[in-house]
Amino acid sequence: MRPLVISGGEVLTATGFANGTVHLAGGHVVDHPDADAARFDARGLQVLPGIVDIHGDAFERQLQPRPGIGFPVQLALQETERQLLANGITTAFHGITLSWEPGLRSVETWRAVLDGLDAGNWTCDMRVHLRWEEYNLDALDTALADIAAGRVHLLAFNDHTPAILRRMSDPLKATKYSDRAGMPLDEFRALAARVGAREGDVAAGRDRIAAAARAAGLPMASHDDDTAATRDAYRARGARICEFPMAEAVAAAARKAGDAVVMGSPNVVRGGSHLGWASAANLAETGLCTVLSSDYFYPCLLEAPYILARRGILDLPGAWALITTNPAAAAALPDRGTIAPGQRADLVVVDATGPTPRLVATIAAGRIAWLAADGADRLR
Repeated sequence: MRPLVISGGEVLTATGFANGTVHLAGGHVVDHPDADAARFDARGLQVLPGIVDIHGDAFERQLQPRPGIGFPVQLALQETERQLLANGITTAFHGITLSWEPGLRSVETWRAVLDGLDAGNWTCDMRVHLRWEEYNLDALDTALADIAAGRVHLLAFNDHTPAILRRMSDPLKATKYSDRAGMPLDEFRALAARVGAREGDVAAGRDRIAAAARAAGLPMASHDDDTAATRDAYRARGARICEFPMAEAVAAAARKAGDAVVMGSPNVVRGGSHLGWASAANLAETGLCTVLSSDYFYPCLLEAPYILARRGILDLPGAWALITTNPAAAAALPDRGTIAPGQRADLVVVDATGPTPRLVATIAAGRIAWLAADGADRLR
């Protein structure tokens, strides 16, 4: 890997933006120049830490772009990586749902995606965020084995089954699930009823997987917490990340306890939650949201910090921390999220002169991983 010098840009450091030069060698930021280094002219551009996406499930659109229409996992992951790098995401936690549902979120898909990730030679650091559907007791041993084998990097507790069961009486809502599972509606309703009948065993399964995650040293999250009491219960099991709290009061309780609070960047870009829940921008500006994720649309992560900065309460360094420094800390990755000697050489170069930010280059572990056409003219 050839060393790289990025010069002339406004570099985001721990103390803010400053005109400077960044030296990269051996996959890390270094503090000494190298005579043999390639050079990137970043004059007029911003140089920022690469984006850390703690929760993204847009890869599902590559696996199954239409209900019941699937494509090979390796092809889907290759396209996913291209999208990630083209949006400045250098570390991606794929939110892979391990559910009792057949099809897209099944144990078979879980195994295929993990095998595909293991088999690939990836430039983006692509990691596994296990979204554990708590009623999926038949797959518990599979999840425990993969955690023990080091194939999981973050565990999130998901409890969507009660809501799915409530929707089974509505043909339109129920069909969404049966189509995703690739099975007739009547069969899906019967399956959901059988799964729901195991409610009494769910708590014990939850305790087992939490214990396994603690033993493996995994960061843990709870998903869609509806009350502070729910958040308290998951925190007691070791989950110090609160994903997508359904109300501001829940986020406030999580922050008071020192938990990281994750919201979706599409919420910021669209001006609010598509479900009518808490506003991510408002929570970020009051300090109740500490991390933004791509959720379901990768391009929003680059856009959201600039929107927040234009709103005038957060400056850009503070907003950029929501997608770099803070998610890296929540995910227990101390080697990234900032530009400093010894850190992993994950950076993005952005043209912020227009109405929206435009990515010029993505550097992942010291390698130029994506380059706009005008970025190629700047490389020597």
